[in-house]
Amino acid sequence: MTASPSRLRTLRDYIRWAVSRFQAEQLFFGHGTDNAWDDARQLVLGALHLPYEIADSYLDCRLEDDEREHLVQLLHRRIEERVPTAYLLGQAWFCGLPFIVDERVLVPRSPIGELIEQQFRPWLAQEPARILDLCTGSGCIGIACAYEFMDAEVVLADLSFDALEIANRNIEQHGLEERVYTVQGDGFDGLPGQRFDLIVSNPPYVDAEDFADMPDEFGHEPAMGLACGEDGLDLVRRMLAEAADHLTDKGTLIVEVGNSQVHVQALYPEVDFTWLEFSRGGHGVFLLAASQCREHQTLFRSRVKG
Repeated sequence: MTASPSRLRTLRDYIRWAVSRFQAEQLFFGHGTDNAWDDARQLVLGALHLPYEIADSYLDCRLEDDEREHLVQLLHRRIEERVPTAYLLGQAWFCGLPFIVDERVLVPRSPIGELIEQQFRPWLAQEPARILDLCTGSGCIGIACAYEFMDAEVVLADLSFDALEIANRNIEQHGLEERVYTVQGDGFDGLPGQRFDLIVSNPPYVDAEDFADMPDEFGHEPAMGLACGEDGLDLVRRMLAEAADHLTDKGTLIVEVGNSQVHVQALYPEVDFTWLEFSRGGHGVFLLAASQCREHQTLFRSRVKG
């Protein structure tokens, strides 16, 4: 793949060219963008440390030779290797906040971000004093919650030491060390005896069939953050079985299961899950009150594998 400096000179040139190539090569867009234009603009401007919302007049600025060379290398990797743009830039945005990312964590994209921006209204009985972001990855959900609930203590928990290294860097980047911290463990294992007013989780939930059919871009993400058994619910089963032991009396559990919503509904027909709706797209996020987690705990425990 080549991009001739004699023909491509301005930011606008490179964005237009990238859009054409992205569409011709049928790239997948689902890691922070959903179309070729937004992805190309994000990559070109981000690579040159320019804001996404730059004034249109700046798009006619010409690039220096070293800038063109750097940009062509990144565009080559996006097209030929199918590397998501966020990994190429080392940064993703979630709830209007920047997060450090690399291939040790998923690219932030959860529809839960919309709930966070609304402070989970009208679902919380009271403002949470303690929040748990379970299966935190980059820490984006928990850190965004910390911005919305300025007095809350926030715990970011994950099984992956690699992911927690990124989460700790993000805590430091946002200056939240005094009330946001990480815990390593498998599910709730690292949190014995701890209770929370709000538990939010975007766990691995992709079932075996969907995982086998995922576009190449997902191959750059850690598999342990995506796949979780034949029906995608190996971890969710355990979370449901143990959630009552980690929620305060009026606590709330919110979990994203995406396309595995159908498996949740089939596995627990007795449970009245609240399936949340999103104005900006997204699906498969359920809510349970602490009282429901207690009511159905015996059922949830009976459905845990092994």
